Amino acid sequence: MELRQLRYFVAVARERNFTRAAELLHIAQPPLSRQIQQLEEELGAILVERGSRPIRLTDAGRLFYEQAVQVLERVEEIKLMTRRAHEAGRLHFSIGFVGSTLYGYLPEVIRSYRAARPTVDITLLELTTLEQIAALKEGRIDVGFGRIPFEDPKIERQVLRNEKLCAALPASHPLQARRRPLRLAELANEPLVVYPKAPRPSYADQVLALFRARDLKPSMIHEVRELQTALGLVAAETGVCLVPAGVERLRRDNVVYRHLDEDQAFSPIIFSTRKDDPSPEIELILSLIHEIYRREGIILGK
Repeated sequence: MELRQLRYFVAVARERNFTRAAELLHIAQPPLSRQIQQLEEELGAILVERGSRPIRLTDAGRLFYEQAVQVLERVEEIKLMTRRAHEAGRLHFSIGFVGSTLYGYLPEVIRSYRAARPTVDITLLELTTLEQIAALKEGRIDVGFGRIPFEDPKIERQVLRNEKLCAALPASHPLQARRRPLRLAELANEPLVVYPKAPRPSYADQVLALFRARDLKPSMIHEVRELQTALGLVAAETGVCLVPAGVERLRRDNVVYRHLDEDQAFSPIIFSTRKDDPSPEIELILSLIHEIYRREGIILGK
């Protein structure tokens, strides 16, 4: 099995069409089809239902797709790490983050750090909280911004702040006309969209725990991989979604946001580093966060 075959298969799976995948890969369609067939022969499993239009993956194909994507992402990370190791004389700093933190103060932190350290090469990696823990221990990132409390003897974690949650509703939803904060009981009979689907525990479990703590049960739960997909389903009137308040900045057609009137309806933003890491860059990052929070009137850890 070759990396080229993995890339070919992922392109076919994403485009759901051999012709478009071949164009994207800048190869002819017959060689592409042969490579996929050879891959199936090596695996001893059919990956693609070729009679369907657009093409569909078999159960084995979907499993193989998820693993192939992870392998290719890991290969890119290895390339990056190797290039970094080869480059001498420059400081490198890698930051892991969950996607929703980009709608808060993280971009300002990164801009401030770039201004303070213009000669440092910064790498940004979108990782779930659990992926950040592994990446810190493996040395692939230096700091992480996550949301899930998780204890590990090799990792130091600090809650920066507790971000309030709000409800994302379809623009046509009856509750969107109410200007007062909503109660979770008002959403209990609605289909609920949660993310990420995996790995768990995740932000999805924080949301579901809020409902369980109040003996509430959504009529249906849709689990999706990422925030953008969740908001897309809300826009399509598939359900409602609880999101960090900073996401309100991400205006999307056919989605409205309403604050919640609920205790504990927040999601922490957690700063993670390797235990006893002496890097002065970590202290600089923290000092920049403190300065931004002071300017915005935010109390650290609240």
